[in-house]
Amino acid sequence: MNGWNGTILHVNLTSGSFHYEEISHTLREEYVGGRGLGVRLMRDHYQLDPFEPAMPLIFAVGPLCGTPAPTSALLSVVSRSPLTGTIFDCSAGGSFAWQLKAAGLDALFITGRSSSPVILTVAPDATQILPAGPLWGSDIPTTVEALKERGSVAAIGPAGENGVLFANIMMGEGNSVGRGGLGAVMGSKNLKAVTVNGVGKTGIADPALFEKAHQDIMRLFKASPVIFGPLGLSEFGTPMLVDLIAGRRMAPTENFRKTSFEHSVNYSAPTIKNIYRATKEGCCGCPIQCKKISESGNPLPEYETLAAFGALNNIDSLQTIVAANDICNKLGMDSISAAATLSAWGEIRGAFPDDGEIPVLLNDIAHRRRDGEILSLGSRRLAEMLGLPELSMSVKSLELPGYDPRGAYGMALSYCTSNRGGCHLSAYPISHEILRKPVPTDRFSFSGKARIISIAEDINAAVDSLAVCQFALLGASLEEYAELLTAVTGVKYSPQRLTAIGRRIVLTERYYNCTNGFSRIDDILPERFFTEPGSSGDGINIPPLDTVRLEEELDKYYRIRGLNKNGCFDDDYFIERQP
Repeated sequence: MNGWNGTILHVNLTSGSFHYEEISHTLREEYVGGRGLGVRLMRDHYQLDPFEPAMPLIFAVGPLCGTPAPTSALLSVVSRSPLTGTIFDCSAGGSFAWQLKAAGLDALFITGRSSSPVILTVAPDATQILPAGPLWGSDIPTTVEALKERGSVAAIGPAGENGVLFANIMMGEGNSVGRGGLGAVMGSKNLKAVTVNGVGKTGIADPALFEKAHQDIMRLFKASPVIFGPLGLSEFGTPMLVDLIAGRRMAPTENFRKTSFEHSVNYSAPTIKNIYRATKEGCCGCPIQCKKISESGNPLPEYETLAAFGALNNIDSLQTIVAANDICNKLGMDSISAAATLSAWGEIRGAFPDDGEIPVLLNDIAHRRRDGEILSLGSRRLAEMLGLPELSMSVKSLELPGYDPRGAYGMALSYCTSNRGGCHLSAYPISHEILRKPVPTDRFSFSGKARIISIAEDINAAVDSLAVCQFALLGASLEEYAELLTAVTGVKYSPQRLTAIGRRIVLTERYYNCTNGFSRIDDILPERFFTEPGSSGDGINIPPLDTVRLEEELDKYYRIRGLNKNGCFDDDYFIERQP
């Protein structure tokens, strides 16, 4: 089949063995790839601790990867999060996805635990498990430099090796499989890095249709002010959101005690561009080029990192934030959870970390020493151990990102319903509540948000399974990508079919979580958002959230999803009738 290779490589690190498995036509067509394929492969691996050797760590690409399809150089990594206990997927762009596809694979399925640190090398002519040797203990740049001759690299740093619950897997170009601690899962397997090198090409079933769909998508990209406008993603990257979120008085500040930070201009997109002479960079073949790098070639912080190490910790120094971002990338840690954990700790101890403390604390977290030992567990466990659990600003133990829910009610509901936990990307309501795309909605109303969020979750799950960048939908839609997928695979897809596939994936994730003990009591925001107002001003009122209205909308969401009042399934009927 075009688009898909139809092959999974299974690697068992305990025995040092590997074998190839064909992916059935049904699974390819009904789960597509990326997140969907990874979630389907995880479905039968429930009630396992994330650090058990039998727990899979799955790298999965999509059928568009390896073609000129816009924003298609992505993959998803799927496993169970040690931070949240939920099923977890993360996407990352870069050449690793291209090389995995070119090596003849749609998925890499890793289980077991090596008796000593190793590196997995994958190539069309040979798969090897090699000693990691002195690379164990090395940071990400050192590891990537040592292995670059073997192809594209995905590696963990000291944080992953030491089991930090929010450790990342880092791609050689600086992109991260962030959030949820999948780097710690990789570290628990004594797997320092995976390298891939391939030479294969991805076939296209209908080149003429592909070219038409490609041109349609590019026209829509160019017409989108959010993507290619003078203040858009291509020009400034995600830091463009700093001023937008600040202007709407929903910037999480001092561990969400406030929603406005007067010094955010110090790390706004224009400030970054002026000080660091930021230039454009992006994933392989991506026309948007939303990543920004400094003159010295270092990746500059994304919006989430700026917000988390900035206002959330009451820090106004751009230099401190950039340095914190560099340390997280170097040591392999999620910057959102790291900064949010420091913020919770700062409120608990009565003093937020200052500019000089941040680098020391981040290094201590990665190596789990001194205060870093308790900080490495994330904000929920930290706050519980220190007797103030209400000061962890998290949902399902996943720290909330840079959008205060009191300023966007769709985001409030989305944080609750996300299968990953407090995640902004599951439905990304910022697109319509703040960016006004595809249509604007009232950010201070719950009305209709249950249906909007459920549809958006389905669409985003489909996009993650294609696997393409969610930013693409700020210009194009599933209609154009369905046509592109049809052209590549020769299998007829429509937006409706892709949305139905997305719904299946979301419900499969929900089933996995419910099987592992999650329920309605986990679909709730911290109490602070219902009892404390935000920082009103500039003609904008930021009251506390209405508990009753959120619960009513959550009930509607469950009904739309076909779930019971506990947010789960009454029986196994759903899963029994899935491919």
